[in-house]
Amino acid sequence: MLTESFHPPDGWMMKLAYPLLRLGIYEDLRSRLRRNQRDHVCLVATCPQESNREEILLGTVELALGTQSREERSHPYPYLSNLAVRPQWRRQGVAQQLLVACEQIAQSAGQHSLYLHVLENNYSARKLYSRIGYRLQTLDQHWSFWVLGRPRRMLLCRTFDLTTAQS
Repeated sequence: MLTESFHPPDGWMMKLAYPLLRLGIYEDLRSRLRRNQRDHVCLVATCPQESNREEILLGTVELALGTQSREERSHPYPYLSNLAVRPQWRRQGVAQQLLVACEQIAQSAGQHSLYLHVLENNYSARKLYSRIGYRLQTLDQHWSFWVLGRPRRMLLCRTFDLTTAQS
C-alpha cells in the first residue's frame, strides 16, 4: 500500500523499477517493526469483507517519538509518517480516523502536539491537514528543489489541548 500511495507505477521506467521499490519499502518497514520499540506504533484501518471473514486493509500510519535536530526543539516529539489510504477508500474519512487515533495515543503519552511532513504538491493531503488544524512550521530548502524542480517538504504541526478528548 505504501508503494502504491507514494510511488504509483506510472510510466515504463517506474513499472520496471516498481518491484525493487516495493521490496525496499517492505524491508524498511519490516526493519522498523522488528526493532520492537516502545515509541513506534503502526496503526491500520480495516473493514470486514462481505464475502468472507477476512479484513480489507484500508489505510495505515506510523507514529514515532523522535528527536528533531532543530535548535528550537531538541526533545522527543510525536511524529507521523507513511499515512497512506488505498485509492478507492480516499476521501471517506479513513485518513482522518487514523490521525485522530494517533492524536489520542500522543495525548495518552502526555504529548500536546503532532508533527508530520507533506510534499508541497500534495494538495489533497495538505487540505486535510489544514482542515483539522495542522500548521506550517518550516519549509525545507533542499537543493533538489532548486536543481531538479522537486517539490519541497513541509513540516506541519498540530497542537492540541490535553484536557479535551477527541471524539
